[in-house]
Amino acid sequence: MAGAEGDRLIRVDMSKQTVSIEPFPEEWKRLGGRALSAKILISECDPACDPLGPDNLLVMAPGVLAGTAAPTSGRISFGGKSPLTGGIKETNSGGNPGQHLMKLGYRAVIVTGKPADPGKRYGLEVTAKGAELVEADDTKGMWNYALCEKLKERYPKTASFISIGPAGEAQLTGASIATTDQDHRYPNRHAGRGGMGAVMGSKGLKYVAVNPGKTRMRQAADARGFTAFSKKVAQAYLDGPKMFQGGTSSFVGIANSLNCFPHKNRTEGQSPDVEGLEGQRIIESFPKRGGRMHNCLTGCVVKCSNIVHDADGNYKTSGLEFETLTLFGSNLALKSWEDVADLDRLCDDIGLDTIETGAAVGVLMDSGGLEWGDAEGAKRVVREIAEGTELGKALGNGAVATGKLRGHHRVPVVKGQAVPAWDPRPLKATGVTYASSPMGADHTAGLIINPGLQPEDFARASQESQLVNAVCDSSGFCQFLQPNLDTIRQALGLFLGEEISRQTIADLGWQCLEDEWEFNRRAGLDVADDDLPACLREEGVGPDHALKFDVSTDVIAQAKVRFPLRDELFMEVRAGG
Repeated sequence: MAGAEGDRLIRVDMSKQTVSIEPFPEEWKRLGGRALSAKILISECDPACDPLGPDNLLVMAPGVLAGTAAPTSGRISFGGKSPLTGGIKETNSGGNPGQHLMKLGYRAVIVTGKPADPGKRYGLEVTAKGAELVEADDTKGMWNYALCEKLKERYPKTASFISIGPAGEAQLTGASIATTDQDHRYPNRHAGRGGMGAVMGSKGLKYVAVNPGKTRMRQAADARGFTAFSKKVAQAYLDGPKMFQGGTSSFVGIANSLNCFPHKNRTEGQSPDVEGLEGQRIIESFPKRGGRMHNCLTGCVVKCSNIVHDADGNYKTSGLEFETLTLFGSNLALKSWEDVADLDRLCDDIGLDTIETGAAVGVLMDSGGLEWGDAEGAKRVVREIAEGTELGKALGNGAVATGKLRGHHRVPVVKGQAVPAWDPRPLKATGVTYASSPMGADHTAGLIINPGLQPEDFARASQESQLVNAVCDSSGFCQFLQPNLDTIRQALGLFLGEEISRQTIADLGWQCLEDEWEFNRRAGLDVADDDLPACLREEGVGPDHALKFDVSTDVIAQAKVRFPLRDELFMEVRAGG
């Protein structure tokens, strides 16, 4: 057991089975979440390491404002070298572990090494007194929901949990990391992308239990000013259009109209069965079944998470989002959101990224391994991932692995990672993000939903969206609150008790991107990796299949060369695009 005063770092060495706690570096005080993860990785991790070997790091870093009174600000980032892309990866999640770690003053947990016995499982217990590794062989192989029930019996009601399912333990590169929601009931929030669950599994770490006890919220240097500003930000959101009040599932119709609702492994951009996949169908089920919208983390005013019940009124899943309805719904030619909810629950439980796994099943169907629209077949093969069959392992390792197993050519990925729902052919600036982002194909890196954008604006729009989102993912704010750079810099300044200029906050985001690009360069990724696959350049969607990704690699390269800072970046460009 180890402990210290003030902001701290927890270091866990799984090879030596040691935990140490040290002061948090003063020069990193403005860094949290994604930016802090990038700084630690570029400073301490060999980019050439084996992603599933002892030299990779797993960084768990809440945003700077997590644990404070700032609204919707408790997200936590998970970072490391991705076993899926071979480059740097940051993937973040809601739930309460980020809030709890920061309340306790722990700015990051850095895990390295791996146990001598690969069959051993461990838990990390974090409290106000310190942190300690404990043996957890009795949790080996457990699915996330059963694991959560066991942990709730073992730890106080105030504790929240970070965990992996059997996919992470098997070190499958589509594995996610789960976090429990604000009620500490369900492991239904996921840091899904890039295989960070596999990295956690390679460390033999099955779970982290964070118990803040009665610890108070973090206090700002300018407490009165910070409280007033936080209330202003929350009220501004509540008085606005509240575009996420029905959850991201409400975007299904819009995406379908834009040819951004991929059908049958992206051979079409619209689904003939869109009505059965509309988020409104989920909302309509609430009065009879008892589901509702809720906030996944304490202090959230957005409340985008839908609690989904089955026909008998029993809880099934939460956070059934647009991306899942697309990749596991339209992408597989499924007709009903209820089947997608079943698949979402399976992925939550096994510990899988629904984007990567949905894309993998799409490749399987496209190659003739399963009939289009076979919902029960899709559920069966997803269960095979936990069973460890040859097909299950391929699906659990993602779209590329499934394509190799099936000898199939249409595999829509960038840097080895499956393309998200928002299709880059109608949304070409988003395609520039997928190609140029250090993260590979990732809509949260810089989504631009503007099909009318002119070609000369693609690179700038992508870069500015990437920069704002990097800052947002470092702050702890959720992108769905849609904070702009002014909002973030003012909140950060009031919290830290210092003036933070527009240039300073923009530089923070740009430095994060540069650290990530540099990590990838050292890892061996080059300009050839900054492109979209041939199937998206050569095959179109929309009328006459005319919409193709035809943006030149020169334009993609421009997104990585810094544009002059514009006032519009602060007033118009918001997190999320």
